Amino acid sequence: MCLGIPMQIKSIEGFTANCEAKGIHRDVSLFMLQHEECRVDDYVVVHVGYAIQKITPHEARSAWELSDQMLADGQA
Repeated sequence: MCLGIPMQIKSIEGFTANCEAKGIHRDVSLFMLQHEECRVDDYVVVHVGYAIQKITPHEARSAWELSDQMLADGQA
């Protein structure tokens, strides 16, 4: 099983983006998305330090809500 976390791009320098999710900031490699145009405020799915997919703000919110619900229910 692989776990991808939705994060919002806050800044970009080369192939490295500073991303944020729920107040946590991480430097994330954009190398695997070099075929796509990534911009500040875009949302990406992050897995082991790499952005692996761009997603919409709605998809990010839905993933965060599901994760919050699982944690609240004690299933995570």
